[in-house]
Amino acid sequence: MTGGSSGPGRGAATRVVVCADDYGFTPGVSEGIRQLLAAGRISATSVMTSCEPWPAEAAALKAVAGAADIGLHVTLTDQVPIGRMPELAPDGRFPAMPALYKAAVLRRLPLGEIEAEIERQVAAFVVHYGAPPAHIDGHHHVHQLPGIRDIVVKAAARIGPGRTWVRCCAERPALIARRGVATAKALVIGSFGGAVARRAKAAGVPVNDGFSGAYDYLGAGLDIEGLFRRFLTGARRNTVVMCHPGRVDEALARRDVMVAAREAELAFLASEAWPALLAEMGCEVGPLIRDR
Repeated sequence: MTGGSSGPGRGAATRVVVCADDYGFTPGVSEGIRQLLAAGRISATSVMTSCEPWPAEAAALKAVAGAADIGLHVTLTDQVPIGRMPELAPDGRFPAMPALYKAAVLRRLPLGEIEAEIERQVAAFVVHYGAPPAHIDGHHHVHQLPGIRDIVVKAAARIGPGRTWVRCCAERPALIARRGVATAKALVIGSFGGAVARRAKAAGVPVNDGFSGAYDYLGAGLDIEGLFRRFLTGARRNTVVMCHPGRVDEALARRDVMVAAREAELAFLASEAWPALLAEMGCEVGPLIRDR
């Protein structure tokens, strides 16, 4: 799986992991991601196993996965948990992102409940996909939060020693500034990544090297090609480029505010402009390279 090659005089292409988040969120999102996987335009996806469509979408995903990294998108915000969580989700729904972040920073999360729910989400992945997740990350990057990151690294070490990797959203501040995309947002997301990387290294769990893909998903008239050009700027081997492609269906329109951007990303990544951009930037897409 490549999707691009090195530009003139560049030598070997730089491997980047292009990961579509939110598989299983709605049928339309899942369909769009499968289209890109089948065409080799992306090299990973992260699954929301607590969402109702997941069991019905699992077999179709496995049929097109190929060598791509298929992982778990730990979900602890906005959606419905698999099991009862009387402290975190007393009304049967996870809290909004700001509330979860605040509780994490103040060390007020019910970590026992959260660990049990993450175990349920891992189990739902294995039961329906038939294999363990290749990686673990988090919806709204919750896997990096204090307390939760320890649970996630522990789970990855147990599931697949040296195999199941954890997404680290840390990036060099100077490079974030150079890319110039949602700079403050990218810096905040990345500020939690160093602790993830340190814990993962101590546990023998692989992590990616570099991260991009955050932007204002609600903006009108988005220049998707321009955004991805900046996301690839300064990419190095095993940089993760996060994306959110998908088809808009009734379920998505009811449940999410990120709608038009998903269709725009899908159209760009499915077009010939994407492999051309990869070649121009000296990049190729593929699963994470796990050094032994």
